[in-house]
Amino acid sequence: MCNISMLKIKLSALSVYNGLLRDQLIHSLNELLGAMKDSPADFAARWGAFFSLLSAEDCRAESLSDAIYNKAVYDDNVFTRAAAGGEIFGGGADKSWSDGRTLDAVHKDLATLRELAALTPDDVLAAYPRRDAFGECPFDILPRWDCGSAEITYDGIVKFHMANGCGEYAKYIAFVRRAGRCVPIPNPDIIALDSLKGYEDVRQPVIDNTIAFLSGLPANNCLLYGDRGTGKSSTVKALLNEFCDRGLRLIELPKLYLSEYPDIVQEIAGLPLKFIIFIDDLSFQAGDENYAALKGVLEGGIASRPDNALIYATTNRRHMLNEAFSDRRGDEIHASDTIQESLSLSDRFGVQVTFLAPDRANYFRIIHALALERRLNVDSLELELAAERWAIAKGGRSPRTAVQFIDDAEARLARGLEL
Repeated sequence: MCNISMLKIKLSALSVYNGLLRDQLIHSLNELLGAMKDSPADFAARWGAFFSLLSAEDCRAESLSDAIYNKAVYDDNVFTRAAAGGEIFGGGADKSWSDGRTLDAVHKDLATLRELAALTPDDVLAAYPRRDAFGECPFDILPRWDCGSAEITYDGIVKFHMANGCGEYAKYIAFVRRAGRCVPIPNPDIIALDSLKGYEDVRQPVIDNTIAFLSGLPANNCLLYGDRGTGKSSTVKALLNEFCDRGLRLIELPKLYLSEYPDIVQEIAGLPLKFIIFIDDLSFQAGDENYAALKGVLEGGIASRPDNALIYATTNRRHMLNEAFSDRRGDEIHASDTIQESLSLSDRFGVQVTFLAPDRANYFRIIHALALERRLNVDSLELELAAERWAIAKGGRSPRTAVQFIDDAEARLARGLEL
């Protein structure tokens, strides 16, 4: 039988994994363990609150061991960071990481978490001195949870972090920089490379560069520029979905926060993951401080780019520094300097690909490919005429226009309407 009082003391004594005590689920379980002197109604309320949180966990199985395991592997602490950075290898090599006291604390914390994960409803009820107040069948009133089968072992934890990193970077694949931190995006765009019709040859250099990057080979920063709606941003997002299982992560860096790039570099350096720093829709006005900041980031800045990060940027302009005709007045040397400054940023991207708006024939090829994928039963000529009318109304042909048309066509056909 589990000693609830001793388990609560052990839980309160968590050190390296102390941050777990602030987790909502573990805090609720801790309160349940401390409710042994409460009234039956208050005890039942603690029980119900804990079970509600457990059932809402990602594991979706009311499994306590699965939930506790997830909390442990996604915790961000000095030990998980060291394990993710390759400073801990298990076995007898651990002593080189510290004097052994911190590792001893880690082992004690994990032992407590294992004991907590094995806690059964019977253990808790047996420790409640007023359990008879519930009647002969207490579980008709209080819902049971399943202990599950997840194992919280030291070697298993170390191997997980060596392969997946730690903290939020192990749990999520996409982030956006806001207010001085990389905020996870729980539900990123699920677009896939296969769903991007047309432009296969155009995006292939970007795919090849990404594969080289993930393989530990030399790779370049990428600039995707061209007409609006041609799939530049979608290509980057699709790359994340294609290769996230190989350790690829994406951090969207708004232009406003370009100066925070060194902070991001410091945060992700040493993690066993590969990061695309994604800067979308780049363009600058003359005198924009972010222009010089990005130039320094790409080449020549104090904060060097780590081996596990690349910058992928999109823009509708190859000359990302906006210039007026007045900028070119003066002698030839001045004009040349202005033009060179305008091009100097794009030249710092090793891979540059151009996405141009499709002509009529390519636009129809995209339309037919999408219609085939959606299994739309419609006459080919009728489909093309409707697609052309849609493009004219939208101000031009593009893959984005094609997708919007197919979405509308699918909905209209499903309702029995004409295109």
